[in-house]
Amino acid sequence: EFGKILSDVKQEKKKDFRIETPVSVASVKGTQFWSIINRMGFDKFYGLEGVLDVFNVVSGQSVTLGPGEMTLSTGTGQVLTPPAAPEEVPEDPEAEMDQEPEPEQEPEEVPEEPQEIEESQEAPEQAEAEELFEEESPNEEIFEEESPEDIAEGPEETDGLPDAPTPPDKPFNMGLGVGSATIDGTIYNQLALRPEFKLGKLGIGLDLVLYVDNEGNIRKDEWDEGSDFLDKFLYVRWGERSDPVWFKVGSLEGVTVGYGGLLSGYSNMMEFPSVRRVGLNTGVNFGNFGTELFMANVKDFGRGGTLLGLRGTFTVSEDLPITLGVNFITDMNQFSGLRDADDDSYPDIFDDFPDSTHLWNDTDRDGIPDPHAELDSSRWDIDADGDNIYDLLDDSLSLKPIPFSIEENKSVANGFSVDIGYPIASGKSFSLMVYSEFNRLSFPGVETDQFSRPARSGTGITIPGLRASLFGFINLSMEYRIKNDYFLPQFFDQAYDLNRILPVYSDTGTVVFTKDMLVFADTTTAINTKGYFGSMGFNLLNLATFNASYANMVADTTIKFRSFHGTLIVNTENIPKLSVAQAYYQRNNDENPFDFENPSVNTVLGYRLGYEVSKGVSVVWDYRQFYRDTGTGLKPVKQTTIETVFDF
Repeated sequence: EFGKILSDVKQEKKKDFRIETPVSVASVKGTQFWSIINRMGFDKFYGLEGVLDVFNVVSGQSVTLGPGEMTLSTGTGQVLTPPAAPEEVPEDPEAEMDQEPEPEQEPEEVPEEPQEIEESQEAPEQAEAEELFEEESPNEEIFEEESPEDIAEGPEETDGLPDAPTPPDKPFNMGLGVGSATIDGTIYNQLALRPEFKLGKLGIGLDLVLYVDNEGNIRKDEWDEGSDFLDKFLYVRWGERSDPVWFKVGSLEGVTVGYGGLLSGYSNMMEFPSVRRVGLNTGVNFGNFGTELFMANVKDFGRGGTLLGLRGTFTVSEDLPITLGVNFITDMNQFSGLRDADDDSYPDIFDDFPDSTHLWNDTDRDGIPDPHAELDSSRWDIDADGDNIYDLLDDSLSLKPIPFSIEENKSVANGFSVDIGYPIASGKSFSLMVYSEFNRLSFPGVETDQFSRPARSGTGITIPGLRASLFGFINLSMEYRIKNDYFLPQFFDQAYDLNRILPVYSDTGTVVFTKDMLVFADTTTAINTKGYFGSMGFNLLNLATFNASYANMVADTTIKFRSFHGTLIVNTENIPKLSVAQAYYQRNNDENPFDFENPSVNTVLGYRLGYEVSKGVSVVWDYRQFYRDTGTGLKPVKQTTIETVFDF
């Protein structure tokens, strides 16, 4: 079940000897090999002499292992032969005991010899104990969040989310991912090359991935259009926010504009890899002025809608470092969040033929399309009786109406804010900034044959806001907020792409609701609330980084809006066999964000755990979960990726 054993099999016993574990079967064709088994379901076999067959009982895969090689057999069915350094092979304690003692040397000739001998004798025992008692990865319920606190102009992008890629310190780094991914409800085998380059201020990360189904067919959706090649760039970045010119294109994590009253901790990677977005975040600094541009998805811009942000700042002078900021955030068309695979302007949830640009309606769902401009309208079947010749003459039959179209419907969400900040104290052990922010949200009214939304607007004021840093590893913030009418703090948050537009299914059909319609659904009149927001982040002895924030807005004793965000990132450098450990939890504008047994559409959680099976080789489990209203109740949407990552 677990432990390790060195097998030295004699010639006459080869045919009958094998090692069985809960995951693997090692059949001897040679004479000597190591078997190392742990409780996590990872078996390692090192060949010393002869040949060994390693068979995985989960997947039925097998490999042949030769001298000087290592094979990994996992509980997920993978059988791999990664590179193994000679020092990884356990030492035979009997062989060490049988060694003749070396002749004593004169101290003046080799002064370090006694210490080296002592270390060499202890090393095998330590290595043996570490291999034998490998512990499982932590499985705590831990939460994550990206809160807006660091600098007056807005915090830099951070690694709060599992998928946050950053350029390596080395000029070149190659990552190889082998595992599985679920896309559109289908499980694919995944093979991904992720090279990263860094040259001065320039950093480039690529994501060259192939998805193969259980029949060996390669999924072509990621390679059949010109725009797909944009997706192969995980990111391209230049410089830092303090440079005269900086930008990042591709994956965006933890983006906050200003002090975060409108847009805070946004990520365009929440549905990755099912949905791949190419974002843009750039800025220019000149003198006392600074500018910033943010775009969530460049590809959506061509469809007439994306989340777009602009910021401008002005600092009075070095002697009077008051910073003034102006921000504008807009979702140009919230309907662009509806997936449209064939780009015919009819989203897939309304399109009976989502793979055809010329077909969209099938009234009786028999696979025969209704009459379209490209079809012979004299031959069609609406009542599914197989007779598709005379149905046009039957007055009792009627066609479905034209589906909901993104081109003919547009829903906009606009945000505007101004802010002012002043650093009261600046130092390594203590810094304090005071600021204030005025925000306004507006949702113009929409009235078409297919969609209706009343006009709404509201304002929010933060006065005062305080941000402090203590001893360089503790960050604190506190805000008093006043909300009037239809305003929601941090409306454009980390999970905005998940709920900017939501389909709601019912017996009468499918309708769509924008995020503001759901947030303010229970209020026929505007509600004014007051309350506080606080956040805390700290680095615990370089072992883990924790960030959490909590907001409590109250209108009266019965109406309350509370939010909680939490992030935990473990520093795995000092933890054997753990290569990555991150987790996050977010729930906004609910009466009780800690009611874990009853989640809502505002709930997002996930974690990322990596187990290092060998130097440079890790098995990474990436899990993400949010919730959707399907008409029959709230259903969880779970996304899991398991892959073996090679870093070389």
